[in-house]
Amino acid sequence: MVRVKKGKTAHKHRKHLLKHAKGFKYGRKSKYKLAKDALRHAWTFSYRDRKVKKRDFRQLWQLQINAACRKLGINYSRFMNELKKKKIELDRKILAQLIEKHPEIFEKIVEEAKK
Repeated sequence: MVRVKKGKTAHKHRKHLLKHAKGFKYGRKSKYKLAKDALRHAWTFSYRDRKVKKRDFRQLWQLQINAACRKLGINYSRFMNELKKKKIELDRKILAQLIEKHPEIFEKIVEEAKK
């Protein structure tokens, strides 16, 4: 067997990893061992938080819709139930945008749901 030296490959691998650690503080941006550990955590959290982000936004939209509905005399759960019964298929994101940008259209939707 021929002896394989990994100097070039190892250097490339470390350089690639340190490139991703750019912007970290202290030795975590320049020392391979610390950068490797920091990136392992960072990538774990970034994967997890891409899922959490969806959860957080859905909660926010629900709060906004509930607050707007209560001003118009109906609660959130009844409003969403009536939308489903009337086959008005608007998702929470769109409803939250309507509340913010076009409240008069949202009022019409609520009136339709109340009927």
